Amino acid sequence: MIAVVIPIAMTLFAVAVLLNFYRLAIGPDIVDRILALDTLMINSIALIVLADLRMGLGVLFELALLIALMGFVSTVAMSKYLLRGDVIE
Repeated sequence: MIAVVIPIAMTLFAVAVLLNFYRLAIGPDIVDRILALDTLMINSIALIVLADLRMGLGVLFELALLIALMGFVSTVAMSKYLLRGDVIE
C-alpha cells in the first residue's frame, strides 16, 4: 500500500512546487512572494521526507530538519526587513 501512496504523494507535491514557482514569479505583491517562498520550503521538505521514505535510508531527515530551520529563519528575516527595513535592531 505504501509503495503506491508515496509516488502519488510525491507527484502531488511536485505539482505544488510548480504552482509555488508560478506564484513566486508573478506574485502581485512582495508579501505573496514571501509566502510563496515559505510554502515552497514546506513542500520541498515534504518531497525530501517522501524520497527518504521511498529509499528507506533514514539519512535525509536531518537534511529536512536543517532546511526547515533555514526556511523559518529566512521567512522571519524577510518579514522583519519588510516591516522595519532592517533585520538586526
